[in-house]
Amino acid sequence: MDLFEKNSSQDSAPLAYRMRPRRLGEYIGQQALVGAGKPLARMAETGQVRSMILWGPPGVGKTTLAEILAREANARLEQLSAVMAGVKEIRASVDRARQIPGQNTLLFLDEIHRLNKSQQDALLPHVESGLLTLIGATTENPSFEVNSALLSRARVYLLKPLSEEELIQVLRQALEDEERGLGKRRIQVENDVLGMLARAAGGDARRALGLLETACDFTQPNPNDPAVERLSVDALDEVLGHQASAFDKQGDHYYDLLSAIHKSIRSSRVDAALLYMAQFMQGGGDPLDVIRRLTAIASEDVGNTDPRALPLVIAAWDAYLRLGDHEGQRAIAQAAIHLAVVPKSNAIDQAWKKAKAFATEHPQMEVPVYLRNAPTRLMKELGHGQGYRYAHSESNAYPAGSAHDCWPEALPRVALYTPSARGQEKRFGEMLAWRAQLDAQADEDSSKEA
Repeated sequence: MDLFEKNSSQDSAPLAYRMRPRRLGEYIGQQALVGAGKPLARMAETGQVRSMILWGPPGVGKTTLAEILAREANARLEQLSAVMAGVKEIRASVDRARQIPGQNTLLFLDEIHRLNKSQQDALLPHVESGLLTLIGATTENPSFEVNSALLSRARVYLLKPLSEEELIQVLRQALEDEERGLGKRRIQVENDVLGMLARAAGGDARRALGLLETACDFTQPNPNDPAVERLSVDALDEVLGHQASAFDKQGDHYYDLLSAIHKSIRSSRVDAALLYMAQFMQGGGDPLDVIRRLTAIASEDVGNTDPRALPLVIAAWDAYLRLGDHEGQRAIAQAAIHLAVVPKSNAIDQAWKKAKAFATEHPQMEVPVYLRNAPTRLMKELGHGQGYRYAHSESNAYPAGSAHDCWPEALPRVALYTPSARGQEKRFGEMLAWRAQLDAQADEDSSKEA
């Protein structure tokens, strides 16, 4: 390829590719890693790059960082994608590294979470020996996707989505750069337009630059200076359209949003819960996953402070199935608002956990004889059902007295359910306290008769 062909290829490359930073000084974002005195900056300064895994969402500069570090360390950069690479490709990279002694080889492995165990095992000894310095990139939590042996030999660095201000800086840089960017076109763009592009990009610099490049196809000449192009807000309608916050349904963000919905409702933060629900559903999340989570919340976090909560959620579930997605989403929102507003209590959740733990500690506990069924003559002769007091025949429909508390006779008595002092559960607590007084009075009367 001659120089002209090379330049033509570079000019036709997407803007995001052309604007990749070549040095850390050009890199925008991730200052906790690349700022002065920070880990990756120190590696670049010393030329000593250690094995690492870069964990973060798309478009935050994982590949770019690997290229910069290789350049700063004067190392060879081998690039593989775990989607395409297998054990054969990994071994080929190892062989090439052996053929060039005296020069470090950085192996950049994109989407490292997609490597299976045998592929990770093939990589491990060469990372351990130092033949290869591994830079893995992943959008998924490496603690779940990368085996512990490989993790122990690589430092994990978390990369965050770029802020709106950082993305605007990226866009401004592209508009002003005459060598690689759009500077020669002299495009005039207001900050509010760049802000809209930055927000639509959702923290992804690659996406932001792609949107800017497309938007610049809709520029208009400046009436006051024909040599200057103007990008207006109106042009963005053609570019942005409907911006869905799509995400991987098996990825962390999917479950992070469900967690945020749950915790916002538990914290009685209505607006936050609705916001996370909207992002979840507009990003392609299954609304039924939300309604399942709301059903759990109704018992776990609301419980008997509002006994209407669980039926309301089930009714919303039914409404969604009957009405379809568009209308049904409002029913889900109605249930979520109710759950967020009503008083909270985890008394049911705590009581159930205590009950299961107690049952586990006493697997041989026996049902008291007076509570057992007696469908046969033999069972009656054995005393099954004798002494049982039918509640509806008792005063206040309550068989008072500790002798009839239905608790296994050989086990210590423990309180499992402790109602809160909120909502309807406050009334439950008052009812339980009143019945405890009836028990105490009945026990006192029994002791006097004895």
